[in-house]
Amino acid sequence: MSAVPRRTLAALGIAALLGVSACAGTSTGTSTGTSTGTSTGTSTGSASTPAASGGQTQGEWTWTDDRGKTITLPKRPERIVAQSGAAAALWDFGVRPVGVFGPHKLKNGGRDPEVGEVDIDTVESIGNVWGEFNVEKYASLQPDLLVAGMYEKNKLWYVPDESLDAIDQIAPTVGVQLSGKPLPGIIEQYGKLAAALGADPGAPAVTEAKKRFDAASAALKDLAAKRPGLTVMVVTATPDALYVTYKPDHPDVAYWSELGLDIVSPERPTESEGGFWEVLSWENADKYQADVILVDARAQSMKVEEMAEKPTWAELPAVKAGQVYPWHAAERYSHLGYAKVMEELVSELEKARDDVVS
Repeated sequence: MSAVPRRTLAALGIAALLGVSACAGTSTGTSTGTSTGTSTGTSTGSASTPAASGGQTQGEWTWTDDRGKTITLPKRPERIVAQSGAAAALWDFGVRPVGVFGPHKLKNGGRDPEVGEVDIDTVESIGNVWGEFNVEKYASLQPDLLVAGMYEKNKLWYVPDESLDAIDQIAPTVGVQLSGKPLPGIIEQYGKLAAALGADPGAPAVTEAKKRFDAASAALKDLAAKRPGLTVMVVTATPDALYVTYKPDHPDVAYWSELGLDIVSPERPTESEGGFWEVLSWENADKYQADVILVDARAQSMKVEEMAEKPTWAELPAVKAGQVYPWHAAERYSHLGYAKVMEELVSELEKARDDVVS
């Protein structure tokens, strides 16, 4: 996903909507996105043994994250606490966190799609909404490591500023950059981290998910080649504005464009919003038009039914044609997660007309 408006529209405020988060750091380092170091026992920062459920390992463990921060521990960390999106990605690669924070439970008690396949009944909740992070509960879990994605440089997603110092004192943190990088590269980075944490990269579920991702990518590329006239716009909304994705800042949207899909995108984002979007008042919501519109499907985002009450939205060609489909803006960065997204996208686009824009 991309660094989209990232949570509750009213309750969390516009800062959360636009992807503003906090940052935590541990140790120092230079190289990025690699695991390094060896010692007596097993090699460190790599999946030397299939231990997805927490096998023992001897020797020093070292990992350099996407902030350039190097974390060095006496042994491989086993008790992982992760932001819901990171937890979901790691889960698909075989890592089982002990705690999670960020959106993971819906009001009805069900599992929030943002947490993917994570079994929310077997992990402890540290916080479920923006700004909610129970430091005392986090400490009680005796974590070895905290993992979170980063939409802004060096800022850990859903880690609140006011708790940074306390969180840093409890356990090291690892950040995975989620913007400004190709989609496959982000997924690969989570896979490398999972392997470093003891997961088996050759596990059948992992290899099958990769095959499924590759097949879905090929299917989308084939569809784009066969339907060159089909245009797609990706948006999210608040009661005050429509946000049109600036393609280069969203790894998923950029990837689909690379596969050949014709994405309607602004030439530049709205600078005051920190990138990612062109922000349009509802009066100007018809500035861009496309055959198909993908709308942010997250639980706390503005619903399509609510947007239908906006006259300019209702008059858009794609809306009038009934070609409005979900955009899974907070999908976890795993092969399984994005295989499902692209399979659904292909199914929707196959039935869409490409002549609704006059």
